[in-house]
Amino acid sequence: MPVVTVLQGPRDVELKRDLVARITDAFVDSYKIPAEAVQVWVTEVPTDSWGTAGKLTADS
Repeated sequence: MPVVTVLQGPRDVELKRDLVARITDAFVDSYKIPAEAVQVWVTEVPTDSWGTAGKLTADS
């Protein structure tokens, strides 16, 4: 059973629904497994809890 973890900043629920569906479809197509075998975990990190290039994302 594949488990995909997506670590990202906050996104709209509709975007997450689409992402989960597309990731699931990719595994179904590539591995020829049932969609029920694929788990996608979305972990959202607030923009004040991660940074890039030495700056908090919230400050960009």
